[in-house]
Amino acid sequence: MSFRRITLVILILFFTISHYAQKASPLEGRWDLVVDKDNKELPSWLEIRHSGTKTFVGRFVYAFGSARPVAEVKISGNKFSFSIPPQWEEGDRNMDFEGELIGDQIKGIMIYTDGKPYPFVGKRQSVFSSPEKIVWSKSEALFNGKNIEGWHLDGDKNKWTVNDGILSNAGGGSNLITDDKFGNFKLKAEFRYPNGSNSGIYLRGRYEVQITDNKGMEPSDIYFGGVYGFLEPNQMAAKNASDWQTYEITLVGNRVTIIANGKSIITDQTIPGITGGAIDSQEGQPGPIMLQGDHGAVEFKSIEIIPIQ
Repeated sequence: MSFRRITLVILILFFTISHYAQKASPLEGRWDLVVDKDNKELPSWLEIRHSGTKTFVGRFVYAFGSARPVAEVKISGNKFSFSIPPQWEEGDRNMDFEGELIGDQIKGIMIYTDGKPYPFVGKRQSVFSSPEKIVWSKSEALFNGKNIEGWHLDGDKNKWTVNDGILSNAGGGSNLITDDKFGNFKLKAEFRYPNGSNSGIYLRGRYEVQITDNKGMEPSDIYFGGVYGFLEPNQMAAKNASDWQTYEITLVGNRVTIIANGKSIITDQTIPGITGGAIDSQEGQPGPIMLQGDHGAVEFKSIEIIPIQ
């Protein structure tokens, strides 16, 4: 190749790289948010990324519901805005967001479906640290088969009972949360549910693994074994309702492996961010195990955890 042709190729590459670099924005990335709504801090999450060379898109997780796509994030300098339709929220109007990057945080206003403004603040997503070498500790029983010692409720609607060694939730009540917090671990649970039920286990209180009656259905991130709204199992491993079933869930950093009823359905996949219903958005910190109590009925025969040293 001639010197002139080599020079031309280098110039083309330079201008191509420059073109893409000019499109980059400091707002790109994943953000752990807190929305201040009616004096309550609601954990949320936002991702902003490129789509081609001209458009920014994203994903948003609110205090409830699944991750929802953002068709376009409009960016001007350090300011941004986007709008998304309601999912489980009351009302018909969109949720509108306007924010700005200030220092190392984003701050802004969410116009909710009720038309009222609520402030939010966000920081870049922090990921829980992963050890270079995994050394397992001894297994710890989180449920003692007698009572809910070591657990507490997040509200005043207690629908949890213990009878004959079975922890039961009648549904429609408060969530049950461990007093202790955990970092990297392997969680084993034996559970069952009635026809049509819907529940879940929250890892570190932030990432929900679905427990739902979905036998015979195509796998989905909102069905049995899915990380709600984010990770879809490679197969539907659910048994019949009322059968005892098992999960073995390994969480290291923000990567998860799920074995359901002896089948590997999610293997070492990254959980992008918190799921709806998370207790907080402090992803870099240890967190509890939370059993969903505000949805459908569910029973647990055993729950144990094996922390990583």
